[in-house]
Amino acid sequence: MLKSKIIATGAYIPTEIIPNENFLNHTFYDADQKLIRQPNQEIIRKFKNITGISERRYAEKSIKSSDMASIAAKEAIMIAGIDPETIDQIIVAHNYGDIDSFGGTREMVPSLASKVKHNLGIKNTKCIPYDLIFGCPGWLQGVIHADLAIRANEANTCLIIGVDTLSRILDPADRDSMIFSDGAGACILQKNEDDNSGILITAARSHSIEELDYISSGGGNCGTNNDTRFIKMKGRKVYEYALTYVPQAMKECFDASGENIENLKMVFIHQANEKMDEAITSRFFELYGINELPANVLPMNISTMGNSSVATIPTLLHQVLKGEIEGYSLEKGDLVLFASVGAGMNINAACYRV
Repeated sequence: MLKSKIIATGAYIPTEIIPNENFLNHTFYDADQKLIRQPNQEIIRKFKNITGISERRYAEKSIKSSDMASIAAKEAIMIAGIDPETIDQIIVAHNYGDIDSFGGTREMVPSLASKVKHNLGIKNTKCIPYDLIFGCPGWLQGVIHADLAIRANEANTCLIIGVDTLSRILDPADRDSMIFSDGAGACILQKNEDDNSGILITAARSHSIEELDYISSGGGNCGTNNDTRFIKMKGRKVYEYALTYVPQAMKECFDASGENIENLKMVFIHQANEKMDEAITSRFFELYGINELPANVLPMNISTMGNSSVATIPTLLHQVLKGEIEGYSLEKGDLVLFASVGAGMNINAACYRV
């Protein structure tokens, strides 16, 4: 049976490290623009206990999303050992386009994918670049799109990238801003007819009624930056939504694969919040009567990388494949599950054999 397979990955991890202590001098307000009088040391302590984040990465001032995406793409292409001219599709998942500075204009035209194609020097007119806006699950949705194109014999080789520079749309008066970060992750997805490896099955869901504004854009919490639109999140709503619906979507996907849950090696879940990711994955296994989270099933990089939205899963996968996440490694034949949730609200999952 025709499948698609990830033959290489790449990443751009910004070098500017922002520890939690950098937020000690911030003045925080709540969504009602009321001053939060709790000491910042206590705010940061609680934040770390919940999210697991000790530090995050911000892009250097000279680098935009399309630059990070191009660097990640070049690494994936180099590792794959392919000619860039043979790429049929370039899919770039992001949420805010190119932003050249904090609070700057969000450049959406030309598409980031077109900029990446330009930066790679690809002259092939049949290589089609396009952007995908799907919240944090965007990279995985791009993989799903590319997989469908390959299965339909409309493509042989696709480049899928997840990238965002969230540091440039963060409200400094909002505690939630400590969650977000920057980064880019890429993969090469290619037609595979030789064995049983590759994408086995995928699933996606969307709830866009009362859930629509759980993650959105809004003015500054302190009321002085309302002309600038920042990323805003209703944290409790997002948490409750994710725990209710994501384990179900993961099970729906895994069940459709026909695989045995005992053989699942790892779950690559969007790095949103350490406690939330652990709770989602635990609930997923509980649906199979497994009441204790299996050891070494949930690799994470959020403690040092923060939440880089669409970039979290591809950068995490890249780091695991390179042996950079202690205690985690993948071998041919291993079974893994990808899952993500984010603005929309959107959910997706994919069952994959290495």
